[in-house]
Amino acid sequence: MTALRTSVADAHLPSEASDQAASGAQRPARTAAIVCVLAAMVLVVLSAGIANVALPALAHALQVTPAVSVRVVSAYQLGLVMALLPCAALGESLGYRAVFTAGVGLFTGASALCALAPSLHWLVAARFVQGLGGAAVMALGVALLRFVVPQARLAAAIGWNALAVALSSAAAPTVGAALLASARWPWLFAVNLPLGVAVLLATRALPRVPGAARALDATSMALNAGAFGALIAGAELLPARPALGAGSIAAAVLMAALLLRRELPKEAPLVPLDLLRSRSFRVSVMASVACFAGQASALVALPFYLRHSFGQEALSTGLMITPWPLSVAIVAPLAGRLADRFSTAWLCATGAACLALALAALALLPAHGGALSPVPFVALCGAGFGLFQVPNNRNMFLAAPRARSAAAGGMQGTARLGGQTAGAVVMTLLFTLTPIDAAPRLGLGIGAVLALSAAAVSALRAGPHRGHGRALGWPLRRGAARARTSGAVGCSLARVP
Repeated sequence: MTALRTSVADAHLPSEASDQAASGAQRPARTAAIVCVLAAMVLVVLSAGIANVALPALAHALQVTPAVSVRVVSAYQLGLVMALLPCAALGESLGYRAVFTAGVGLFTGASALCALAPSLHWLVAARFVQGLGGAAVMALGVALLRFVVPQARLAAAIGWNALAVALSSAAAPTVGAALLASARWPWLFAVNLPLGVAVLLATRALPRVPGAARALDATSMALNAGAFGALIAGAELLPARPALGAGSIAAAVLMAALLLRRELPKEAPLVPLDLLRSRSFRVSVMASVACFAGQASALVALPFYLRHSFGQEALSTGLMITPWPLSVAIVAPLAGRLADRFSTAWLCATGAACLALALAALALLPAHGGALSPVPFVALCGAGFGLFQVPNNRNMFLAAPRARSAAAGGMQGTARLGGQTAGAVVMTLLFTLTPIDAAPRLGLGIGAVLALSAAAVSALRAGPHRGHGRALGWPLRRGAARARTSGAVGCSLARVP
């Protein structure tokens, strides 16, 4: 972990002082701050899930093809992935609370624009802006929790975050289907407004974590946004306009190379190269990208798969997808407890393998079979994903120094959204190049392969690096992990609660 012993004395975020502040905070104030962060996460995740299940209805209402309708999902994810690392840098420079609050406000305003959009083009543009606001929430949510709860409770706080995300994901298909059954599609986005306003009012309870007042590198931020934007645009253009698509991808590679070269000498880079030098952190990021890509391709494919292969309507489609996030919500707390006793590397590998098995089974189910035959496999998908996600996220956050909490959150969100965007792009290509009846099955099969690769990558953390303890996959006795510090801030490992 030597590479993580970065000198960040200018961050003004000393570990002991932060623990004392969190421990000394009054319980009502701490509870209000936790509820605010988790409610903001629910807001961001709920909007993504509602749009996923509504894609067939949006395609019909706006009179566009399924491939074009996926842009409603891709634009939101593109806004998120382009802004995650810049929002993390803004939070570390200007203060977590200020940037988090601005993100909630932008997300809420963009939700109103989505509801008022007169056409697909306006809707896609508003969804992109919505994603920019959501990026601040995703990058800084867990980072804020690190200054709300004592260090010994950080792992539990990450579990609460995973539970909130899972429950909102569980509610999203049913909420979206119910709205479509009783109202027009603009209500899919107007439903965000009351919760968004409530979260904005609640941000007053968040701690005032001082920023480091580091100068912001606008060039690096522009290169980061340009690289992600050009990559996604190139992938979507490739089937119809190969030359333009290839040129866009080449431009993305060039901008990424320039960004890395620019950031490499920095003490606290926009792209957290200091954190990626840790083998545990690096392997967890790689596994996260692969697993989320598999999950996203499956969640985009499932609504079309259930409607075309099993003849389900919008409401029943949403209900049949709901067991996935419900299983995540059930398994996530258990996965947190198991991670205290068993190898997190093998927990992640087992979870991703279960996800791969379930997706393969769904892809091979006979068409027009029993109406409920996909449900057990959908539930197994959620259980496998929950067993993978919680230990993997804990590895990332607990391997990062406290002063780089926002950077770890930005990288975790970038891995997640990068994978999800890749999955959505895969489905766009499949809908463009293959018949509508074949594309969902192929997407599920590709998702299975991606999940299996996440299992294989996770197993790499079980290598012979015993000095890194549980973060690299070796089991520790309960209570054995204690907070440690190195230099001005250090590399903290949370004490098991």
